[in-house]
Amino acid sequence: MQFLRLFLFVAAALALPATAWAQEAHDLNLHMSGSALGIIALVFFVGAYLLVMVEEFTHLRKSKPVILASGVIWMLVAFAAASNPDVPTEFAEEAFRSTFIEFAELFMFLLVAMTYINAMTERNVFEALRTWLVSRNFSYRAVFWVTGWLAFFISPVADNMTTALIMCAVVMAVGAGNTRFISLSCINIVVAANAGGAYSPFGDITTLMVWQKGFIHFFEFFWIFIPSVVNYLVPAVIMHFALPKGVPHSDAEPVTMKLGARRVIALFLLTIVITVSGHQVLHLPPVYGMLTGLSFLGFFGFYLKKKEHKMQAEGVGSVVPFDVFRKVAQAEWDTLLFFYGVLLCVGGLATFGYLSMISNAMYGELGATWANILVGVLSAIVDNIPVMYAVLTMMPDMHLGQWMLVTLTAGVGGSMLSIGSAAGVALMGQAKGIYTFFSHLKWSWAVALGYAASILVHIWINEHLFHIPA
Repeated sequence: MQFLRLFLFVAAALALPATAWAQEAHDLNLHMSGSALGIIALVFFVGAYLLVMVEEFTHLRKSKPVILASGVIWMLVAFAAASNPDVPTEFAEEAFRSTFIEFAELFMFLLVAMTYINAMTERNVFEALRTWLVSRNFSYRAVFWVTGWLAFFISPVADNMTTALIMCAVVMAVGAGNTRFISLSCINIVVAANAGGAYSPFGDITTLMVWQKGFIHFFEFFWIFIPSVVNYLVPAVIMHFALPKGVPHSDAEPVTMKLGARRVIALFLLTIVITVSGHQVLHLPPVYGMLTGLSFLGFFGFYLKKKEHKMQAEGVGSVVPFDVFRKVAQAEWDTLLFFYGVLLCVGGLATFGYLSMISNAMYGELGATWANILVGVLSAIVDNIPVMYAVLTMMPDMHLGQWMLVTLTAGVGGSMLSIGSAAGVALMGQAKGIYTFFSHLKWSWAVALGYAASILVHIWINEHLFHIPA
């Protein structure tokens, strides 16, 4: 908690000078991408990201190499700025603050979302859903479609990784011993979770970043709902015919949700409403609504703690009193710190001038449509977060339709490979040896067909958006 208080204090203290710097409209670009320092910075970033990509084999947490790389890159930025007499003394400091403030908003937003997800997990919300589905005696094909559609519609509210893990637990419980069913269902869940997350600011980190930047307003995301459905349906229909027939046996015991579970869900939905209305009506950043919602969970958690302490005293079962700050502590800190490292690395490379160079090559020579399609392909190989952050930092001059296209492609492009999204990486760990890189690769062609179809549908049904300024 001391760390959280310190973090909030520092973020607030840095906000004012960063805003003042932005108002002075300095060019936060050294134009030194070809310099020795710039090349060294790029080498450190590539090296760090290679370590991230092989995390499954090295077991080195992904946050560690990118945090180190970000520290080195910004040290090199400072050296480069100091060596240029035309650059103001405070250049490196203000450039760092400008990037850090963007991370601070994203950090606090995600921390609240993760805290609510952890609270619902602890109250047995997701476990109750899992056992209910298992007990329905659905056929293999029915479970395939039920888990797929649930992943598609839950991920816009929760997030694609959490949703995928919940649905994977269902298919592994239902299809125990049937590796073909589990493998195909995992591919289906990854595609569905990523597709569902693409049409909501809450569904993926990339959509959240686009929303926070203001390029797409909240309700405008729903213009890509139909393309997202197409992205999911095309590979799902193809894989349907490869599924085993029959009804799996299940003897799962029903799970009862704990005290206050439904009220925690209601508070999370209220938090989302306040976040959206605060951004749309009051023009406050989304993090305002999320932190306000955290206070609701804090007060309700206080009530639960008192209630469950009383239950303990009366000897009613074995109850561990609810503690909201324990849920904060259980957030995915490796993931949050990974975002810090990636955003600061990309921000440092942008300060050297790499992103303006790439922007000219992609959006100047290829054109916006092909560049945005390429973004989705790259996100399957690297990761959609640094790719999208790079695009947002480039800020290419595009119409609303193109911003929605890159939001769609960055969100669903990662489904083409198992390593292309957090959902895919998480399921490779959960269904280890069954859902693998190569089992997914066998069906990448079907996922790619869905990717292409969703782009064509978006260009067709949202043609009018390609003439509206973002």
